[in-house]
Amino acid sequence: MALHQEHVVLRVVAKMLIPMILLFALYVQFHGDYGPGGGFQAGVIFAAGIILYALVFGLGAARQVVPPPVLRRLAALGVLLYAGVGVFSLLSGYAFLDYDAIDPEHPSHGQHLGILLVELGVGITVASVMLMLFFSFAGRGRQ
Repeated sequence: MALHQEHVVLRVVAKMLIPMILLFALYVQFHGDYGPGGGFQAGVIFAAGIILYALVFGLGAARQVVPPPVLRRLAALGVLLYAGVGVFSLLSGYAFLDYDAIDPEHPSHGQHLGILLVELGVGITVASVMLMLFFSFAGRGRQ
C-alpha cells in the first residue's frame, strides 16, 4: 500500500485545510488593493495549497487536478494579462501601465481596475510557474 493511502488522519485534515488555503489565497489576491498582499503572495499561497494536495494524495492525483499543459497556458495568460494592461495604456497614448488610460473620466476607477488586472496576472503566473517547478522537480527520476 502506498504511503499516501495509509495515513487517514493526514488525508482528512488535508481535505479540511486545502479549501481554506485556497480561499485565503483568493482573499489575499483581491484584498491586495486595500492592504498587504497581492498577486505574488496569493500565487504562492495558492500553489502551496496544491502542493500540499500533491504531498498528501500523490503527484499523479495533483497532475490530474491541475494538468501541466493547463499550467503552461495559465502562465502565458497571466503574463498576457499583465502586459495587456500596459499595451492598452500605450495604445491609448499614455505611459506603459498608466492606469488612468483605462478610465480617463474617472481616474480612481481606472487605477483600481488596472491594479486588479495586473495583480491578477501576477497571481496566475506565480501560481502556475511554482506548480510547474514543483511538478518538474517532484517527478524527477520517475517514469
